[in-house]
Amino acid sequence: MKFSTVVLSAAAIAVSVSSRPISRRDVNPDLVPQFGVTAGVNPDGTGNCDGIIVDGKPALIPCQCPPPRDQFIQLLNQNLAAGHVVNNPSVGISFPEDNSKASQLARFTAATVTLQNIVGPGQGCPQVSTTFSAQVAAIVAAPDPSAAPASPPPATTEAPPPATTSQAAAPSTSAAPASGGVDPSLVPDFGVVAGTSPDGHGNCKGVNNIDIPCACPPPRDQFIASLNANVAVGHAVHNPTVSLSFPTSNSKGDQQARINALLVTLQNINGPGQGCPAVSTVYGQLQQQINALPN
Repeated sequence: MKFSTVVLSAAAIAVSVSSRPISRRDVNPDLVPQFGVTAGVNPDGTGNCDGIIVDGKPALIPCQCPPPRDQFIQLLNQNLAAGHVVNNPSVGISFPEDNSKASQLARFTAATVTLQNIVGPGQGCPQVSTTFSAQVAAIVAAPDPSAAPASPPPATTEAPPPATTSQAAAPSTSAAPASGGVDPSLVPDFGVVAGTSPDGHGNCKGVNNIDIPCACPPPRDQFIASLNANVAVGHAVHNPTVSLSFPTSNSKGDQQARINALLVTLQNINGPGQGCPAVSTVYGQLQQQINALPN
């Protein structure tokens, strides 16, 4: 799915923001990630400007991207008040304010889905109009500040007993499958069947009867192959600035990382921002459920 650049303009961004008084539900602006990119850099005369560097050269982005920060924060507040992206209701959203890794990643997810759905489903600014992916990669690589340090074992002069056969054979909860690919049982079903209710113009029905390309979602085996390729290199192969990981434990942070990897793979399966929208699966609802879990 390509992000719409035709209808995206400063006016479109402005009218998508409803005027309303500040409320206690509004986010702390200090926790809203900085874009790291300035709109309108090096216009080429056709509506494209420079975003972040991809493969040694600037990625082309709409010259109106990223949007003004104050308008972006108002959009984010509207989404959070509704509990989902107003312009793409199948995408859940949350903005926890503690400093845990899971909460930091949830905030970046909220910022990203707000950015990508400014005026409609998939109609907004691409992630390469920000440095969000690099900031997320830094968070993923850093230790979790909320994790308590392990207590040292009590001093003893006796050697520990040898591991039993069952203890030695027990696999790590975060180990990758022996084949090197992801465990398919950790990849949820799409929940949508490709080709449902075609309209004769290439559109079919996704979640909540939203129009999606009839080729979406992709065949599951093809999707898992793409996911494996992305996980192997630690980023989306077709969009290298977007990092991902696929840890296998049942912690909230690991579940969030997995659903993020699935969405990134889905949305970039054919190229940067060229893939299937989130509404061609139930992954948006699953993400919302995971974000609502206690830390």
